[in-house]
Amino acid sequence: MEITRPRLFLILCLLVHSSSLKILKRQKRDWIIDSFTIREDYEGGFPYELGPLQVEKKFSFFKIHGQGVEKDPKNILQINEDTGMLTVHGPVDYEKFRVLKLTFQAYDGEKREIDTQLGVEILIIDANDNPPMFEPDRYEVSIEESTPQGTEFITIKANDDDSTENNRLFDLKIISVIPDPFDLEFYLKQFESTATVSFKGCLDHEKADAYIIKVEAKDRGEEVQLSSFATIIINIEDGNNHLPVITGQSGTGRVKEGEENVLVKRLQVTDRDTKGTSAWRAKYQIKGDENRNFKITTDPETNEGLLYVEKPLDYEESHEKHLNISVQNEVPYYSCKVERRSTTGLWKVNTIGSSAIGGLIGEETLTLSTTKVTVIVEDVNDPPIFDMTNKHVTVAENTKAGLYLATFAATDPDASRASTIVYTKGDDPADWVRVDPKTGNITTTKIIDRESHFVKDNTYKVTTYAADNGLPPMTGTATLNIHITDENDNVPQLTETTLDICQSDGLSQANITAFDLDQDPFGGPFSFKLQEKEKGKWKIDPTQGYTTKLVKESTVHPGEYDLVLKVFGLQGEEAVYNLSVIVCNCVDITKPNCRIRKAKGSGVGGGALGIIFLSMLLLSAVLLLVFLLQCKNEHKPMPDDIDSGSGHLIMSNIEKPGTDCNVKLAHGPKDIKLPRRPSKRKPSEDAGDQHTNQEKWDHFYRLEMEQRYQRWCSWRKAWDFHGGSSAHQEISVMQHTMILKVLRDKLYALSAPEEELGDYDPHNYTEEGDEKHNFDLDAISIPDIPFDPELDLDLDFRFDTLASICMSSKRP
Repeated sequence: MEITRPRLFLILCLLVHSSSLKILKRQKRDWIIDSFTIREDYEGGFPYELGPLQVEKKFSFFKIHGQGVEKDPKNILQINEDTGMLTVHGPVDYEKFRVLKLTFQAYDGEKREIDTQLGVEILIIDANDNPPMFEPDRYEVSIEESTPQGTEFITIKANDDDSTENNRLFDLKIISVIPDPFDLEFYLKQFESTATVSFKGCLDHEKADAYIIKVEAKDRGEEVQLSSFATIIINIEDGNNHLPVITGQSGTGRVKEGEENVLVKRLQVTDRDTKGTSAWRAKYQIKGDENRNFKITTDPETNEGLLYVEKPLDYEESHEKHLNISVQNEVPYYSCKVERRSTTGLWKVNTIGSSAIGGLIGEETLTLSTTKVTVIVEDVNDPPIFDMTNKHVTVAENTKAGLYLATFAATDPDASRASTIVYTKGDDPADWVRVDPKTGNITTTKIIDRESHFVKDNTYKVTTYAADNGLPPMTGTATLNIHITDENDNVPQLTETTLDICQSDGLSQANITAFDLDQDPFGGPFSFKLQEKEKGKWKIDPTQGYTTKLVKESTVHPGEYDLVLKVFGLQGEEAVYNLSVIVCNCVDITKPNCRIRKAKGSGVGGGALGIIFLSMLLLSAVLLLVFLLQCKNEHKPMPDDIDSGSGHLIMSNIEKPGTDCNVKLAHGPKDIKLPRRPSKRKPSEDAGDQHTNQEKWDHFYRLEMEQRYQRWCSWRKAWDFHGGSSAHQEISVMQHTMILKVLRDKLYALSAPEEELGDYDPHNYTEEGDEKHNFDLDAISIPDIPFDPELDLDLDFRFDTLASICMSSKRP
């Protein structure tokens, strides 16, 4: 036990010595050198020596780390590694860095390791380098002219970034006011970094509509004071310090009775306040208008008062209307006047508001501008006025015609005029009533039916007119409401008398619904009854109600059935109806469709209809083709020498025998020659011989033409039989009629040559004027060209009409 105690003591001593060494070393590292300062406002040159870092033991070299070296603010501080001298290479802003913290290291020259490490703090001394600044530096505000003195209408603010109290604090004051205020003084109330702007006295828009105030903020620095400035713009809004004055009125001042929304007067005003502002805009007030017949508005451009008749006036009530109209502004009146100034506190001012209007201000009375307006009411013809414009009567339907209903009496409000009132009927859609033109009595002319579609909700309306004989005539209107009571004049009816019932093994049924045009108690519920012979086949269930069911027994097979159903009303009136019922097999027994299926079964199918349509279309196409083949005309060109400019003129009264003419027809027999027609008679022949020859020739010509026509038609039929088109094998009656007409026209022309050819004896016309003349006629030159007279007998193209009728179109 004795041996152990010394050993423990030795161990404890070693531990204490070791801990003390560590504590001593830690204390050396924690030493702080704080004897260096840097002025923020240093104005000398850079770099400059701040001072050496001294330690008791000599070391080989020194180093520093931290703010001002490799940390912000960088490259401000340096140390001489041999001597330990600190140098400053630039300014330091106090507002950003109040202290620079460094680490100083001393190295052992032999071991080349850190022997001593110290903390260094360099304090930055604040300088007055920041002036107080406004936030913002320009203010603008608008205040009303009627704002009372002492009102704080704006707040300004400034701030100084310096840290020391003297450099940070500042004072605010007004430097200048433009323009110079009259009866007005602006002042500030400062609260630390802010201040409010107010004024003493009275604002007057007419003297100045705006003020520009320059405010200075100046700090309290010991060596130097810094300052800045702000501008405040104060706009003075025009107030109502001038009352409007009515200067005149214009307009007819007349209105016809019964008119409304008519302009009768315009009132002119003047106001010295700024135009367009609420202090300038006028507001009018009417007095003496107990019935509120008038209204007055303001013209936004001219500020004039516009007086209208809003509610119609009555001439018989009053011939004239007398009004008093006053005017003021939209905003209240305000006036301010300085009576005494003082160096402390507010000034003594005298203000006048709207409440003072009508009172005594000094020696004057402040009143609103007022004018009198007279409106003349002109008489017009008023319509007659009914004593009652709406009447009600009750009538039972089916009442006989001639029933008196009511009387409408009207009077003429124009007492100064003697007029006659005539009553007429207006709206009477069913033409059921008559209005007596003298008395206004209304009577029925027909039986009134409540179930008529002209009756709405058991009421029938009739309008009546009362017209006077004024200029112009005027009419009043009244309405008679005829309430019609119901009678049991209708029997029950069924909504449907045709029914479809599906075939089933059990009972099948269909709904039957009845109704009555009459109201209760003349309507339903109804009673239903079938004939006795229908027992065992059909039955009604239930037998009473508005809707029942027709029930088919299982003994009834599919088919059509006619049933007789009796329907009885609530009052016993009876109606008999024939029911047409079809029983069929249905796909869905809830939706019977017997009649639809029957209609489909008896109709023609879609395929058959399509075939019929196509057949009709094909037949129409064939008929159209035949018509086109038959009616196609063959155009034969006219001979070039007929009626052309190169033709020849020959004498038509030559004495030469007639010639035969040839008619050439396509697809016909050989050329047909007509007999030679006798020519004009010669001078040596007498009229009798000539007439006899003419008759013989005409008779011969008729016979010849008829024979040729018969031969031609015979040839035509033979040609069609042997190879002609089948579409032309029958000549219609119309074709024969046309051929005969052409032949008759030709024969008539030959029998009356003078009418057809224009041959007639010379005729003497009445002479007119002097036969003597002094002009020559132009000579007609006839070229000497050889001409064959036989050419005029070629009549081929003149028979084309006959040929086109008798012949078919060109064969394919």
